[in-house]
This record gives sequence, C-alpha cells and structure tokens, in this order.
Amino acid sequence: MQPGRTVQTSVPHKPGVLPEKRLVASIAANGIRIEYEEFGDSNDPAVVLIMGFGAQMVVWPEEFCRALAAQSLRVIRFDNRDAGLSTHFDGVKAPGMVRTMLGSLVGIKPKVPYTLDDMALDTIGLLDALGIREAHIVGASMGGMIAQLIAAKHAPRVKSLTSIMSTSGNRKLPGPRPKVLRHALFKHRKHFNRDEMIQYLVEFWQLNASPAYPMSVEERRERVTGWVDRNFDPAANIRQFAAMASSGDRTKLLAGIDRPTLVIHGEDDPLIPVAAGRQTAQSIPGANLHVIPGMGHDLPEALLPDLAGLIAAHCVAADKAGRNIGAAAAEVA
Repeated sequence: MQPGRTVQTSVPHKPGVLPEKRLVASIAANGIRIEYEEFGDSNDPAVVLIMGFGAQMVVWPEEFCRALAAQSLRVIRFDNRDAGLSTHFDGVKAPGMVRTMLGSLVGIKPKVPYTLDDMALDTIGLLDALGIREAHIVGASMGGMIAQLIAAKHAPRVKSLTSIMSTSGNRKLPGPRPKVLRHALFKHRKHFNRDEMIQYLVEFWQLNASPAYPMSVEERRERVTGWVDRNFDPAANIRQFAAMASSGDRTKLLAGIDRPTLVIHGEDDPLIPVAAGRQTAQSIPGANLHVIPGMGHDLPEALLPDLAGLIAAHCVAADKAGRNIGAAAAEVA
C-alpha cells in the first residue's frame, strides 16, 4: 500500500462521453487504512460503493463507475478491510468457514475478529476522512448487508440505500444451490498459492454467473488474474466470512430504515436466491424492488448501463425529495 498515492486525469465532459477524472489514494479511517478510488467531480453528490465477500473494489467495473459519474455523481469505490490494498488483519485467527456456517445455522455465534458492524464503521470513517456529511450508499452481496446496517444505524449519514443481490440474513430464506455452497465452503483453502487462487475464483464466478449473460472461461480467467495480481489473501476471506456468517438476522433493523431504498436482485441468482431480495424489499418501508431476469450473482457487462441508470435515477430522486423536505421545513420555520 502506498499512502497518498494519486492518479488524476481530466478531460472536457461531452454528452455521451464518460468523464475521465479520477483519483486513487489510501487514507486513515476507523483505525485502519482504506484504499479508495474516486470518479467524477468532488462537488457532486457522493455515491459510495461497497463490495462483497472476498472481493476488491475493482470488482465494481470501471465502466459502471464512470457511467454513474457521468450522471453528475461523485463515485467512491473502496477496498473493505481484509481485501485489496486496505488493511489486512494478518495473523488474526478466525473459525473455519464450515464451522462458522454450521454454527450460524443453529444460532451459535463464534468469536470473530470483527463484525459487519465494524465494517459499516469503516465506511462511516471513510466518509469522515473525506469530509462527506452524507452519501448515497450502494452495496453488493455482503456489501449490501453492510449498506443495510449503515442505513439502519447511521441514518443521518445516508441519502439513499441501494442493496444489490443481498439478503436480510433471515435464516428461513432459501440458501445457495448445493453445488455453489460446496464449492464455496469445501474447495477454499487458507494457503492457496496464486494459481490455485485464480482457479478457485474462476470456478466460483462461473458457478454464479448470469445465465442470460455468459462469459467465457478464458475471459473470466483474464479478469480474475488481474484481481489476484493486484492482491490475494485467502486467510482474509475466512475472516470476512466469519463476520458475514455470524451477523444474524437484520429483518427487524430493516423495518426501521427511513431512507429511500432500491433493492436490485437477479432472478437467477444461485448464491443468494431472489427470495432474499424480495424479503429485503418487503422488510424496508417504501422500498422499490427491481428483479432482473437472467441475472445471477455478478455484474454482467451487458447490464452495466441499465444498472447505472437505475441507481443514478434512484439517487437523483432521493436528492430531489431531500431538497423538497428541506424547503418545506424552512417554510414551516
């Protein structure tokens, strides 16, 4: 990690041309260092993207980030703790993935290095470090779980919530398809070398791919290799999994969320079935649900323009509603 490292370029923004302005840096937040990247104008409303289990910020496709930024949004993606170039909790032990999963099924919470609440505070710490009072919070998979906690427990910092292919954690919901679960739990190893890590991830993402938007194994391998060569830490995955699997049911918390909420879920998600997205939307007052046929547990390139459009429209509507509420309050005062 290189604190303060920045890469910034800028070109005139023309209609239909994605803005090139970006910044990559490392910053202290919530007692750790967080690697983050920004797209767009720092004066625009902020959108924070939280990625899922074992995934680095670069799993948010750059073209998706630029498409959001083109809608006059300040887009921030970052590496969670124990992912990418942010702080890793090297040497801190966590219960194995199988043990954690079995314990969660019977209501036993093992001792874990950190929780999803700690990871939510990382996001709040990042906002503090960047001087951002409130932001639109977007999370995918485990990132959606973290985003839900932020909206429920740190509402003054949240303009809107978008939960993508995620879940409330309700244990009555259907789980992953058996083949996906077996691969995730039984093929993962704490001491993978580079090539083994690449192969594991290629197989994992192919199992969870969108059936209507397939990607060749060769293309998947090229993409995964880029992620692994940026950083890989199999032991860190076990710590993140422990935080996620021990997080419990958020359904009651979701009922208290009062921020505009959009829930996006693939109809053909094999890891977190669409029933979880529906139940999440039903649990949050006024939430809008958008189910995408043929989408699995990934972000297919063909869907990126539509996903960016959905989320940008949601953010703009939330900003407009917030301004209207503020104006009405000012008139009453």
